[in-house]
Amino acid sequence: MLLRWLLGVVLVVVVGWMGWLYFQINAVAARDEARPADAIAVFGAAEYSGRPSPVLHARLDHAVELYRKQIAPLVITLGGGSDRDLGMTEGGVGRDYLLANGVPYDQIVAETESVDTEEQVTRLAEIARQRHLNSIVLVSDGTHLFRIRKLCEDAGLIVYTSPRAALGHIDNYDLAMRYFHEMLSYTALRLNMNFEWMHGKSDT
Repeated sequence: MLLRWLLGVVLVVVVGWMGWLYFQINAVAARDEARPADAIAVFGAAEYSGRPSPVLHARLDHAVELYRKQIAPLVITLGGGSDRDLGMTEGGVGRDYLLANGVPYDQIVAETESVDTEEQVTRLAEIARQRHLNSIVLVSDGTHLFRIRKLCEDAGLIVYTSPRAALGHIDNYDLAMRYFHEMLSYTALRLNMNFEWMHGKSDT
């Protein structure tokens, strides 16, 4: 009986935690907080031989739109590469895309070393300190922004979230998997657990 009671309590806690997380992720994903700030930060996604993947393309397009609205005078592109990328990085590809879309070179900072979201936030905090940036608009997928925001706040950054536009139709399974991934990633973060398989970047 005691074991059943303990299992019941654990189940209630887990369901309650996941329910709370779902509503928090959904609330941030549905809200665009873009406002005048010191910089716009674009979180990395896959690139293919120097070309942004559809997800990265959409994030960069949104950053260009915010820049043209004079939300911020500086755009930071984040993300490194792997041995398979032949020297290409997500941050570098993002910089090239911004240049091709009219953002001046001296108003772009490309971070090219990070390998996952946590490292991107760490590097962003370093750039913010070096350049005395007080506030940053974060651009990524809607479901990604809750975790990014918490990481940035933990790093002492003042941030506002701005989700990129949706890409076509996302079926219920894919959407559920995105929420599930973010729930597990955020839970692992808070429990100081490191699951490398969670750190893959969106590329579709």
